[in-house]
Amino acid sequence: MTQENGISKDFGGPLYRKLRAYGESDYYGFHMPGHKRLMGNFENPYRFDITEIDGFDDLHHPEPDGVLTRAQERAARLYGAEETYFLVGGSTAGILSAVSGCTRRGGRVLTARNCHRSVYHAIELGNLKAKYLYPQQISSLGINGAICPEDVEKMLEEERRPGGEDGPVQAVIITSPTYDGVCSDVKTIAEICHRYGIPLIVDQAHGAHFPFSDYFPEDAVSAGADVVIHSVHKTLPALTQTALLHIQGKLADRERIRHYLSVYQSSSPSYVLMASIDACTDLLERKSGELFAEHVRLLSAFRESCRDLKILYLAGDDMAAETPADGACDFDRSKLLVSARRAGLSGSRLSGLLLERWHLQMEMSGPDYVVGIASIADTKEGFDRLSAALHELDCELAERPDPADSRDAGENGGLAGRPQPGWGCPSEHKGAFEYEEPAELPRLPAPLTAGEAEERKREVCPVSDCTGRLAADYIYLYPPGIPLIVPGEEITAGAVRRIRQWQKAGFAVHGLAAGDGMPVLRI
Repeated sequence: MTQENGISKDFGGPLYRKLRAYGESDYYGFHMPGHKRLMGNFENPYRFDITEIDGFDDLHHPEPDGVLTRAQERAARLYGAEETYFLVGGSTAGILSAVSGCTRRGGRVLTARNCHRSVYHAIELGNLKAKYLYPQQISSLGINGAICPEDVEKMLEEERRPGGEDGPVQAVIITSPTYDGVCSDVKTIAEICHRYGIPLIVDQAHGAHFPFSDYFPEDAVSAGADVVIHSVHKTLPALTQTALLHIQGKLADRERIRHYLSVYQSSSPSYVLMASIDACTDLLERKSGELFAEHVRLLSAFRESCRDLKILYLAGDDMAAETPADGACDFDRSKLLVSARRAGLSGSRLSGLLLERWHLQMEMSGPDYVVGIASIADTKEGFDRLSAALHELDCELAERPDPADSRDAGENGGLAGRPQPGWGCPSEHKGAFEYEEPAELPRLPAPLTAGEAEERKREVCPVSDCTGRLAADYIYLYPPGIPLIVPGEEITAGAVRRIRQWQKAGFAVHGLAAGDGMPVLRI
């Protein structure tokens, strides 16, 4: 039996062996987790895998001077928060706890429509009534932009007028940054919420690195949000599922949030994951200045190297300055959003080319763009590989007689094959995509709340026959996990066209039943 490092080559099941093979390959990841399989000095995890034995504290019932209490207090100091809690169920557990703790069952919330589905699950579990804030659109890239503070103020003011809907808004919930890296003006939104005596919850899962360099946008804790959730594992060197929840101010109900943290997380939280958070905190406390200075140097050099791309476009450096009316308050430049709109390529096609030809795995594919995630664990060699791949592909695309023609020029994942359907037809003039349906999130009638819909009987209906029916499940792409349709909403013809558009572009649409059916409420 062949052995390597004392471990049999036959050890583990198919998943274990596949992961080991991937770890030994030359594939480079511009995706989470932030350690990139490159940074971390964790020993054998089995040596750290214990339960709540004497001397090791209890996450859900921490001792005043216990080891977990001290570890969480150190994380709070690092982020400048009044209280910080370790999460071992990812940011999802934090979002569920924050929303549940700041509201009462059957209450009302004002929430950004481009929030992650975990926000919608919290709304469903509390049978909350949601009123939506719709993000602006960055039309040049076809992505969701920021939430306007003016919209928040307007909607909160409307809620106070006589004759408004029953019950006050109990919390405001936004996501900043978005999966694409777009940030809202959290500081101004927090000030508005506080004037109305309402807590602001910010899903800042993708911004755990913000406090450690002025190169990045302001973090939501220093901007004054009441509850902030950070995914440590997304952009920092920590294991998957690790996250932090921060609380400050007097508006958030801290006791209820703590209660729900014990409800939504395992009663046997992983000491391996908690130790990973603690090790990450320690690293940042000791070396964040040095690590982020080098990260910013490499990231800035990579961005500078991409300025001469002719067809592909690396978004970010000037987005907020160039398109303030288009919805960008600020942009996280560690998000590598590469637009292929001028090439007439779909995002899934661009992602496939980078993976097949250059062994570069990106984080997600959008309609006509891809997003990569950079972190302090990335190397000069990694950035150089991506830059070289983008330039080589850019030259191939620029040399095509018709930039709008997505035909391939060779084998091995090149541009060979028929034109890619993408998300619409390339423009005759500039090779830019024209969307069959607007890219923004639809505004659908909602006769029932998601909680009410969950209690109703359901059936499966062919997607083509769903117009006018009420949805019984969430329909979304993952990533980024933003629902196109929420249970209880009426399915419109436009929403059906969007689903067909996604399918045509090759995206896996979550929430559909087998055989091209959609769960709907039984009439």
